[in-house]
Amino acid sequence: MECWGVRITPLLHHSNTPILQFHVSLTKQELAFIRSVRVAHLATADRTGQPHVIPICFVFDGNYFYSPIDEKPKRTVPQKLKRLRNLRENPRVSLVIDRYDEDWAKLVYILIIGKARVLVSGDKHRKAVNRLRRKYPQYRTMRIDRMPMILIRPTRMTSWSAT
Repeated sequence: MECWGVRITPLLHHSNTPILQFHVSLTKQELAFIRSVRVAHLATADRTGQPHVIPICFVFDGNYFYSPIDEKPKRTVPQKLKRLRNLRENPRVSLVIDRYDEDWAKLVYILIIGKARVLVSGDKHRKAVNRLRRKYPQYRTMRIDRMPMILIRPTRMTSWSAT
């Protein structure tokens, strides 16, 4: 499947039934765009389908997107955050990475549909922390290595550009 250069190739096993793993093939330009954007918007939904959309900081390792629960002020303890409660009830998510400009010829977005889970430790968690600290200097002094991390596995990606 291809849209504006983003190709999603389902990996097949011997029965020709797609498994729940996808290979994401991006152009250098698309990958640079994803890595340059500082804020994305994560949409989760509870078991009734009530949507909840929030801005997030994130990194992409070529396969998965990661977003930490950080130490910015929150109204509740991390485990009770709406996004984490929603993920426990419904792992399906959408992530929008976009660029808005008053010059509409510069508009771009990538929409990622996927399944998310929460990491609390392990190799993926540790590597995501390192990537996040390289991208966001603010995380170098935060204890995100001790906090939950959202991992998003893309199952579908579409993108659009005005050019």
